[in-house]
Amino acid sequence: MNVVKASHTIKGEMNETQAMRWRNFLAFWILGLCNNYGYVVMLSAAHDILKDRFEPPGASKSEAFTNFTIENPRGCNEVSTGAILLADIMPCLLIKITVPFLPFFVNFRLALCIIAQIMGFLSVAFATTPWLTILGVILTSVSSGLGEVTLISYSHKYGRESIAAWSSGTGGAGIAGAFSYAGMRMIMNTEQTLLVMLLVPAMEAIAFWFILPHPKEQSIIKYGISSQEEIIAIPKKSISEKFQLVPGLLIYIIPLSLVYLFEYFINQGLHELIQFDNIWLNYADQYRWLQVDYQIGVFISRSSASFITFKRVWLMAVLQFLNIILFATEAIFFYMPSIWIVFGLTLWEGLLGGAAYVNTFINMAETIPAEDLKDSLGIATMADSLGITLAGWLSMLVHAAICRIPRPIR
Repeated sequence: MNVVKASHTIKGEMNETQAMRWRNFLAFWILGLCNNYGYVVMLSAAHDILKDRFEPPGASKSEAFTNFTIENPRGCNEVSTGAILLADIMPCLLIKITVPFLPFFVNFRLALCIIAQIMGFLSVAFATTPWLTILGVILTSVSSGLGEVTLISYSHKYGRESIAAWSSGTGGAGIAGAFSYAGMRMIMNTEQTLLVMLLVPAMEAIAFWFILPHPKEQSIIKYGISSQEEIIAIPKKSISEKFQLVPGLLIYIIPLSLVYLFEYFINQGLHELIQFDNIWLNYADQYRWLQVDYQIGVFISRSSASFITFKRVWLMAVLQFLNIILFATEAIFFYMPSIWIVFGLTLWEGLLGGAAYVNTFINMAETIPAEDLKDSLGIATMADSLGITLAGWLSMLVHAAICRIPRPIR
């Protein structure tokens, strides 16, 4: 009888543990999706935000037609979508630099993330002035950056599966954000679309406070070959010691920064200038669906590390630069006969970007000594943000230059 009871007890504990693991996985997947969703939506909505909020008074708000004038021969937005990119990435970069050194109050931080995302969506939806629109984008960026720093740190309590779930969710946010925005904008205006998206911060709150089990502070799940106690035992480096790692990391940082510089320059500096006349998509829709196409490529390649890896990330930077030449010449001369060629190149661009990201960190994990790996990974995460920031500034300069060139007849 006691043996039977013990057997049932063991099975019950195993079932309970399995259920907890699934709850952890589901919660972190949703958290990853919700955390990055707003960031992706703001980039996907950049063209509409600029057209609705930054056009001069009296200008046409029609999506189907662009305002072509002698001063504006291409009907460009007054401000490049690179401005939205900068508002979307710079606060996130600042958060990543500062927050890891502040006290770790996880519930307070998550509450701030959710409030910031709600206020960001509302500010952009109801903004009547450009500065309020930019403030909304900044609030969304703060929410994304603070959530990433907090939840990746918090995942140490749940083991490796939580990190995998988080990564998968953030990858899915690219497709879900771009696709849902593009889809809803076909039947709603920008304001209505952003109000519907208030469901996302609500989902994040449910995932964190109701789905995710919260272990006691001293209860830390062991994972891999090392436990949390062993990780803490690694001597902490001083600020000067961390700076000494930087020269050796340039072989990882420079190629990844260049890949992100090139691809975000394409997305936020050139995509809005590529226009196909008299097709089933108007100019605004063309921009939105190119963003969806790009995110699909990123998601596929970020999920490919289990099947194929690459050592030469610098080669991806070279290939991405070649993409710039193709997209830039198309934006100037309109020589490609079909938008499907642009869609194909955009998918390829996304594949290169996602592959560069995942392979950079895999290569680091395989080559950097264990005592330097944690700090090295942290330093290298700045690479994509730095590249994206440079792309935002460059996009605005090139946008102004191309918009002064007469529009060719396709």
